Amino acid sequence: MSQDNPHSQDPAPHEGDQPEEMTEEGSPVEPESASSETDLIDRELEIFQDMQRLQADFVNYRARVERDRGAERQAAIAEAIRAFLPALDDLTRAQAHGDLEEGSLMAAIATKLRNAGDKFGLVSFGAKGDKFDPELHDALVQNPNPEVTEAVIADVIEPGYRIGERMLRPAKVAVFVPAE
Repeated sequence: MSQDNPHSQDPAPHEGDQPEEMTEEGSPVEPESASSETDLIDRELEIFQDMQRLQADFVNYRARVERDRGAERQAAIAEAIRAFLPALDDLTRAQAHGDLEEGSLMAAIATKLRNAGDKFGLVSFGAKGDKFDPELHDALVQNPNPEVTEAVIADVIEPGYRIGERMLRPAKVAVFVPAE
């Protein structure tokens, strides 16, 4: 008789029927589909974040390699120029004694060597009358002098050299110190 009345409802669910979940709009939601879609979005987000980390690591690596390459280049230049410092010292002494006459072959060589040093940023320091700085100068001789109140360079035996902030060699100097 239940089949005669079309408005009658069968309270018992049929075998194999699944209860459907409803959303606010009233449409059924399949639980497996929403979960797998969320898992896929989470996985894509994780992959995206991994790619961002890898990209940042690569940028840092490239910057570190460039910085190291620059430092190695500066160190190589410094070592090469350090080997020429005795020749520059000899030329400076020869010039101070008047042995480098203008227009002579040795004067031309001295000019070329100094220009090569300038190209790489070679700077000499340590001049007579400068304040003595133990980090920049090696005091080979100390002479007491009543006219000075602080240590002052009396004479430069060998000038100091640096390239940028890197010191190649401190200046070797004689120093006037205050008399006690």
